[in-house]
Amino acid sequence: MTGYAVITRETAGGTLTIELKSVNSRFLDLQFRINDELRALEPVLREAIMARVTRGKVECRLSFGRKIATGTGQGLNSTVLDSLVKLHADIRTRFQDAPPMSVNELLRWPGVVEEAEIGQETLQAEVSAAMSVTLDAFVESRRREGAALEAMLLARIGDMETIVQRITPLIPQVVAQFQQKATDRLQEALGLALHAGDGASSPTLSRDEVLDRIRQEVTLYGIRIDVSEELTRLSAHLTETRHILKKGGQMGKRLDFMMQELNREANTVGSKASVKELSDSSMALKLLIEQMREQVQNLE
Repeated sequence: MTGYAVITRETAGGTLTIELKSVNSRFLDLQFRINDELRALEPVLREAIMARVTRGKVECRLSFGRKIATGTGQGLNSTVLDSLVKLHADIRTRFQDAPPMSVNELLRWPGVVEEAEIGQETLQAEVSAAMSVTLDAFVESRRREGAALEAMLLARIGDMETIVQRITPLIPQVVAQFQQKATDRLQEALGLALHAGDGASSPTLSRDEVLDRIRQEVTLYGIRIDVSEELTRLSAHLTETRHILKKGGQMGKRLDFMMQELNREANTVGSKASVKELSDSSMALKLLIEQMREQVQNLE
């Protein structure tokens, strides 16, 4: 799920800034934007993030602006400055038309302005402390979004339960209607076969054979269009999905599995649909499941 947090804190050696942001992803994908001088701290940051986050494409930015050293010389490195002045004089001797360096150019020269010294261990401790605070804010921002996603998912579950409750009482009636139609059509078709044998040396089908054939065909047809079991499993899966959301904790992978099961049952209802209302209901169920699936991938 998406999340964002940024923390800036002043340390003895300079200004430390850590920024975390994430977008949706089924798995944990970490990316770091760190200056080369701070690259050694990446394992510390990676370990801290993996301890608190299990899903999402997370980008971590770390920057450290060192303070100018205080004390004598007003923060200037006299050795580097003297060397730079000598080099500048040598160049002006060889290239008399070369313009002199400005004060601004001198100050920007690497090493001219002394920076505050900070040990690696001290810097790592400062980064770890700042990262802990940043992760707290980051996780809280994801928790707020998670609460909104939970409300949306529960609403979709409620919509699906309403659909299932509406069409469940229709199933016996639909099966009975189609069995009656099938019986009438089979009696007509097989009755013709029975009458075709009249007057012949041997009848094509006896009356008992016709009735038995009708019972077999009607029973098989009724089984093919009966979706009572699918609707029962749908209700059970919806109840379990609601339970997973209410229970909390790491639920992303479990909800992924439930979406697969819900979609399987909804597809079966659609494939067995013998009336338009069942077909429309299957389409509505699959639409709601797809909406849930898109958001479930954002949850941990």
